[in-house]
Amino acid sequence: MAIQLFGSDKCFETKKAERYFKERQIKYQYVDILKYGLSKGELQSVVEAVGLQNLINQGVREYEKLNLHIIRPTAMRMEILMNNPRLYRTPVVRSGRQATVGYKPEIWEQWLDR
Repeated sequence: MAIQLFGSDKCFETKKAERYFKERQIKYQYVDILKYGLSKGELQSVVEAVGLQNLINQGVREYEKLNLHIIRPTAMRMEILMNNPRLYRTPVVRSGRQATVGYKPEIWEQWLDR
């Protein structure tokens, strides 16, 4: 199983997720989401798995600054997300077409059982 962990070095939830995988000796690929973001395909895959609204962090300044509280069309919101990685809730954990946002060990356990 290939695990990708997208997160930020300053995010407590990302550090917890890293610790979770390290303690269980599960190999994962860490991607600094602030530096590299998500590719268009990765973003689409995550949105299909968790929903666009669950991926957006409404607590950051950029959310209102970029008028995401007003913008409704999904395509526009996804384009804004692609160009502003601070808007992502982290960590984003992917395994194939499955994905989670936030610290979700109970879901990761299900992935490992397969």
